[in-house]
Amino acid sequence: MKMAQNSPIPAEVVNVIVGLEKAGFEAYLVGGCVRDIFLGRKPKDWDVTTNAKPEDIQKIFTKTVYENTFGTVAVINEGGEVDETVRSIEVTPYRVETGYSDRRHPDKISFSDKLEDDLKRRDFTINAIAVSLSDGAIKDIVDLYSGFSDIKDKVIRTVGDSTDRFNEDALRMMRAIRLAVELGFTIEKATYKAISSQNGHIKDVSIERIRDEFTKIVMSPNPKLGLEMLHETGLLSHFLPELEKGKGVEQRGTHIYDVLEHLLRSLQTAADKNWPLEIRLSALFHDIGKPGTRRFSRESNSYTFYGHEVVGSRETRKILERMKFSRATIEKVYKLCRWHMFFSDTQQITLSAVRRMIANVGPENIWDLMNVRICDRIGTGRPKEDPYRLRKYHSMIEEALAGPVSVSMLKIDGKRIMEVCEIHAGPRVGWTLHALFEEVMEDVKLNTPEFLEKRAMELVKMDEKDLQKLGEAGKERKGEETEKKVTEIRKKHFVS
Repeated sequence: MKMAQNSPIPAEVVNVIVGLEKAGFEAYLVGGCVRDIFLGRKPKDWDVTTNAKPEDIQKIFTKTVYENTFGTVAVINEGGEVDETVRSIEVTPYRVETGYSDRRHPDKISFSDKLEDDLKRRDFTINAIAVSLSDGAIKDIVDLYSGFSDIKDKVIRTVGDSTDRFNEDALRMMRAIRLAVELGFTIEKATYKAISSQNGHIKDVSIERIRDEFTKIVMSPNPKLGLEMLHETGLLSHFLPELEKGKGVEQRGTHIYDVLEHLLRSLQTAADKNWPLEIRLSALFHDIGKPGTRRFSRESNSYTFYGHEVVGSRETRKILERMKFSRATIEKVYKLCRWHMFFSDTQQITLSAVRRMIANVGPENIWDLMNVRICDRIGTGRPKEDPYRLRKYHSMIEEALAGPVSVSMLKIDGKRIMEVCEIHAGPRVGWTLHALFEEVMEDVKLNTPEFLEKRAMELVKMDEKDLQKLGEAGKERKGEETEKKVTEIRKKHFVS
């Protein structure tokens, strides 16, 4: 069996295998890296298993880290441009694990001399394949649980009894779903059934570990399917029950799906566009406040959801805080959910309203808010944003971001002019600012505190009429520049 040509084994990894073998020990690549090699994917980490004990491993390699109770020794690679995936290679002795009272860690670990003992403790068959190397290439494959066959058939299956595997580590239930949506695999029926029957054990797992697997599902190519499986197996109800409240909540109007389906489709749109985590989370949670705010309107024979963005953004904050996401992620997703209703009719939105919206979400988030709107719209079942409407939104945002060209761009303000020129508030201050603006428009290099302060002292000494004339010229120039910039922006987006 040859490895995929686009998944070479790094020299640093080969050196670890060779170092162990030269010292008289067995050494095999094992786990996810082997699976990824056969799939033609670049492994995210490298694991080696061996009959060497931790103290033997530490003697063989120059720099190691051994700070756990499971026998795993990290071999550290330094020097040169080492890929981050091989900077630290985990080397673990063959081991036998017994008892999992906390459904996470084994109660007892004992080292073994048999590779078979190590493979039978692993989670899924596709992660229980070991390979030896010769001259940097795969030599022998040890596949006791038909993992390679499951890779070819694209199947997720536990090693041995599924109930036993999930009792050992309940997070494996979420990991099975995550691997399925990451790799495009299906979960074998008995394994899926065991997840459904054992779903309550996920409550024994720390929220941080749940969050990490949930994030990987959200960031996968098919998060909609992942969330559907979390819901169908009952896992979702234990850590994200708020999302399930949208199941069966009819919306009517422009929405042909219930709230949950709409949110999952919005999330999938963000994934299809390869947008980052914050946009995906915002797409998933933006309408989470709808079930609690739905009211039936006899007048329109439809439902209203007044204030759902306010209620939903608060609920979203609580969820993300409970799941211990970073403060930066929480704040950004909160803002995107809170203001996602802003964009509606381009004929009703004013430029001043757009400016206020930019102030609410921050200039750094305004384009992400637009992307959440796109997810929201496509999530209703409509294929895409109306081209003209979208161009108009972009035009108005660019106009608002550019803002009217004004004296605010100067590296001096009225207060500073009064200080350095020793004058009181009055028309002279404004005329001086606009006169300075006119000069800076001619040469932007003059926009320095040093030049502007010196030039201001000269200007305030001018005759009042002459200074006023310069100031009025600056005001006129400001208006011309503003109009010119707005015209260029609208022309760029083909809107009026």
